[in-house]
Amino acid sequence: MTRPARVDRDENNKIGGDENVRLFCALCLPDDAADAIVAWQAGLERGRVVPRENLHFTLAFLGWQPRSRLDEVVDALRRRCAETAPPEFGVERYRETRSVGMLVFTQDSGAEKLALGLQEDLLGRAERDAWLPHVTVLRFRERARLRPPLPELEPFVTSEAAAFLSVLRPTGAEYVVLESVRLGGS
Repeated sequence: MTRPARVDRDENNKIGGDENVRLFCALCLPDDAADAIVAWQAGLERGRVVPRENLHFTLAFLGWQPRSRLDEVVDALRRRCAETAPPEFGVERYRETRSVGMLVFTQDSGAEKLALGLQEDLLGRAERDAWLPHVTVLRFRERARLRPPLPELEPFVTSEAAAFLSVLRPTGAEYVVLESVRLGGS
């Protein structure tokens, strides 16, 4: 994650322009958890490892949105995070879909409420009935069918969320922090 983004604002400090940008909101990983995941990723045999700076828990993926929505996204994130205590996560299992490998973590009711609330606020509906707390750690063209041991990762608390721009590059997506927010209103 690149920190922070420079976003052009008008004379009223509002973000201007209507070109589309890719947006999402996510919980950030504490450094020690990110370090443990990166060390574990070094043992993965196939696929393209997700770089440390891109590791996160997605709360709401908004996709392509007009740049003029940036203030709305940041305001919703601030409001929802102020109502949410820092969640605690423990790693449960490794899971694959057709294109990604992920670490799935224990459910935290506050984080789930945050994710579903942001989805309702910003997408008009929750994407699913429940939120799956996971960190994407690997990408691949063909399912890797790995069964790695879980990383040595103690349960951890995360206290920061952020609104991100996802900038597509030939080498993969670059995630740029628009604004980070402390959970629990601190």
